[in-house]
Amino acid sequence: MTYGFETLAIHAGQEPEARTGAVIPPIFQTSTFAQDAVGAPREGYEYARSGNPTRDALQECLAALEGGRRGLAFASGLAAEDTVVRTVCRPGDHVVIPDDAYGGTYRLFAKVAERWGLSWTAARISDVDAVRQAVTDQTKIIWVETPTNPLLNIADIAGLAGLAREKRALLVVDNTFASPYLQQPLALGADVVVHSTTKYVGGHSDVIGGALVVADPGLGDELKFHQNAMGAIAGPFDAWLTMRGVRTLGVRMDRHCDNAERIAAYLHSHPKVRRVYYPGLPEHPGHETAAKQMRRFGGMVSFAAAGGEQHAVEICNRAKLFTLAESLGGVESLIEHPGQMTHASAAGSPLEVPSDLVRLSVGIETADDLLADLEQALG
Repeated sequence: MTYGFETLAIHAGQEPEARTGAVIPPIFQTSTFAQDAVGAPREGYEYARSGNPTRDALQECLAALEGGRRGLAFASGLAAEDTVVRTVCRPGDHVVIPDDAYGGTYRLFAKVAERWGLSWTAARISDVDAVRQAVTDQTKIIWVETPTNPLLNIADIAGLAGLAREKRALLVVDNTFASPYLQQPLALGADVVVHSTTKYVGGHSDVIGGALVVADPGLGDELKFHQNAMGAIAGPFDAWLTMRGVRTLGVRMDRHCDNAERIAAYLHSHPKVRRVYYPGLPEHPGHETAAKQMRRFGGMVSFAAAGGEQHAVEICNRAKLFTLAESLGGVESLIEHPGQMTHASAAGSPLEVPSDLVRLSVGIETADDLLADLEQALG
């Protein structure tokens, strides 16, 4: 039987526990497992870095939600990203990344992987031809975020999947901003989906985690080998918290989208806002592509303050209901200045973000209260 998203979020990998009938999967807070005989681990479990039932339950659930064959859970989104890179690439290889990628992703490629011998090129991922021009004979990965962080550009996943196949590269899609509820890249031809499960998947700002989901079992086996060999796995309590969050992902995302749409429309007409970045606005250059590949347009909104950088900083400092903090995707609304916070590592690089930019992670509070807070913060 084919189940809907909300049903999978609650039931995939989460059958009642066999011995007691516990409806919620237990936290298997153990580092090792008793074996029935030498070479005969019980149900395949021997050491918790290699496998843990709580983590396995989360991994099965994430794979089901993304329509993949294998899901893997990590200690953070960047741990998941690093595992993809070192599984697929070798020194001398090349990767194409977005020209407005998340600052941590940029740092991973520019400050870590580059020293290991991996080269990279930043390209506007909303333009398939621009990505094509960036690809070389050594390109192993075309890496995209869609929507991007923090400028909310939209990549044509199907178009880039075709380009990746043509160039014998893999298309890796960071699906953190959309979540599997709004977008399923594997169904559009992507090879690997990346998540910072810290964000919408966990959804409550109480756990750090990451995930990879793939459709190809062979690639899944390679990633699983590296997950174990490199060791940056999700611990059992972190996996349990993430799984608790994912059960309400669908209903939360609907509310995030409701609130974000109202806020984007409000900001779009505000005299102290120069520009709004939100793919749900018809004026957004990626609106049509987003409408084709997303269920809705998400809970992230960025805008340029009309008064420049100082005004942007003042807005962030004056906000009260919007908490001034890094991260995103929790039930509470957050506000930040990317240039000095989440994307500070990209300062002075081709990926430097506009200094007048403010990024909002729109939560699930009462929308009128959020609008009133922005009104006073804009000054």
